[in-house]
Amino acid sequence: MLTFEGAVFQQGSFIVSADFAVSEGGVTAVIGPSGAGKSTLLHGVAGFVPQVAGRTRVQGRDVTRAAPQHRPVSMLFQDNNLFPHLTVMQNVALALGPRLRPARDVRDRVEEMLDHVGLSGLSDRKPAGLSGGQQSRVALARALLQDRPVVLMDEPFSALGPALKDEMLDLSVSLAQGRTVVMITHDPADAGRIADAVIGVVPGRALPPVPTQTFLTDPPDEMRDYFSLL
Repeated sequence: MLTFEGAVFQQGSFIVSADFAVSEGGVTAVIGPSGAGKSTLLHGVAGFVPQVAGRTRVQGRDVTRAAPQHRPVSMLFQDNNLFPHLTVMQNVALALGPRLRPARDVRDRVEEMLDHVGLSGLSDRKPAGLSGGQQSRVALARALLQDRPVVLMDEPFSALGPALKDEMLDLSVSLAQGRTVVMITHDPADAGRIADAVIGVVPGRALPPVPTQTFLTDPPDEMRDYFSLL
């Protein structure tokens, strides 16, 4: 379970607060207007944005002051965050350590994960030699190979076409089964497709999760203006 106890995250002069729990093992979408604090919230959980008040816990463990690499979370970024000079094998193997010449057991685990995401036979390519969808699969493979209980997704498939985006959303949920997935999206249809609950974010504040269908058909009062613009 991911729990915020009066948590406040600050990026520059901007803050976002949260005080609720996210159910363990499900998919929770994060929806709200641009600039409201969605990415600040997720980057705060990952440890990339400072937390200035309250506590954040993952499965009961206080991670408020933990460095990003010591948190039991993995993250998919909007730009995939792949290293262009490294091969697919090397990019994914970074999930298991910094060595650029992975040991045989690591290579075997990477190849198995690449097979799961539909990239068999592409381990020696570099990102520039892949399509956008294939690059997204590499980033997904790396995040899942970390095998951490919480997976954060900051709109990693937003640049893909509708059909491919839906395919990647379905694949992510299927492969992350049993983990807690928190996904930012601007598209309520994404939430309706895969999410069990939705966190609405208004400027400076994240609202407690609401079951997806309830959120979409009867959004919180604070979110009604946002939905009227969609």
